[in-house]
Amino acid sequence: MNSTTAATGLFLFSLMPVAGVTAETFPTKKVQIEVETLADGLDSPWAVEALPDGGMIVTERTGQLRIVRDGKTSEPVRGLPTVAVQGQGGLLDVALAQDFAANRTIFLTMSVAGEGGYGTAVVRGELSADEKSLADVKELFRMNRFTTKGQHFGSRIAVAKDGSLFFAIGDRGERDRAQDPKDHAGSVLHINADGTIPQSNPHRDSKTALPEIWSFGHRNAQGITFDPADQTLWTVEHGARGGDEVNQPQPDKNYGWPVITYGKDYSGADIGRGTSAQGYEQPAYYWDPSIAPGALAVYRGAMFPEWDGDILVAALKFQLLSRLERDESGKILGEERMLEGEFGRLRDVTVAPDGSVLLLTDGEDGKLLRVSRAASD
Repeated sequence: MNSTTAATGLFLFSLMPVAGVTAETFPTKKVQIEVETLADGLDSPWAVEALPDGGMIVTERTGQLRIVRDGKTSEPVRGLPTVAVQGQGGLLDVALAQDFAANRTIFLTMSVAGEGGYGTAVVRGELSADEKSLADVKELFRMNRFTTKGQHFGSRIAVAKDGSLFFAIGDRGERDRAQDPKDHAGSVLHINADGTIPQSNPHRDSKTALPEIWSFGHRNAQGITFDPADQTLWTVEHGARGGDEVNQPQPDKNYGWPVITYGKDYSGADIGRGTSAQGYEQPAYYWDPSIAPGALAVYRGAMFPEWDGDILVAALKFQLLSRLERDESGKILGEERMLEGEFGRLRDVTVAPDGSVLLLTDGEDGKLLRVSRAASD
């Protein structure tokens, strides 16, 4: 998701809850929060992004792109390319171009069909002024090796200040692929907004690795974002049985999967060489048992100054919003678990321009939620 959406003073007054739904208040360690439903009845929603004028654009994994505005959810936006809804795959992330206000360009990740099965692709298109269709749709990237496996497609998008795209692809259920630098699976990748290779990529002119690869050894990163304060890139990825990780992907670094991990195989068997080995990076934080992270955001907003710089992680398995508290150096100090079991599986989290937090719940009757500071706080 794009963590650099421009702020607008109109946003706060544009967020309309679903009629008849009462906001609920919850205590947290530092502040009372209020949660209201902005939209419901969404079909397996996967990603939400705030539009500059107060609307929200939402993907549904089953292949629909919708606009939520003033408490109403639009019909599917027309003009999307064919999405392969297969296993965990489908229509995945959405992000706005840095210059969206000028050209209305958005980026999408999705699973597509091709020779050998299915894989992850990145496309761009222009959202019409009436928000009913996409035009000038172009595929920017398609992973180089497809498989019939239905898991670990990734994938989120982080838009850098220069407009280039960072995104992640999982190991596609074939773990050893994450250690192959000539395979896009199990990697964080970096391309320009037109699909070309950035000059800063470590393997741009290499014959031993694919030019799009930024870092590798990732199992299945479903969260990727920039810290708006210092432009540090962060990811969160699924482990196996344990070993969910938060990482700061650096160019040409190997994050270990499946050579090192803090998790075990679902059978209970050990994986790889243990939790550390020379040449492999350690996570900034990990969970055991797994929380099944859906996405992450670095909080930089006016509404919750108590959370400034903290990392928010949406969790599927334990149905919670995790707040990872950081010190001034950026080191993660500990975790607070919020909203546990209150709204079901949480698939996405992003910070809106007014500092509120937007969440998506997973499933056939998914909801778009807004977390704000309680009036009584």
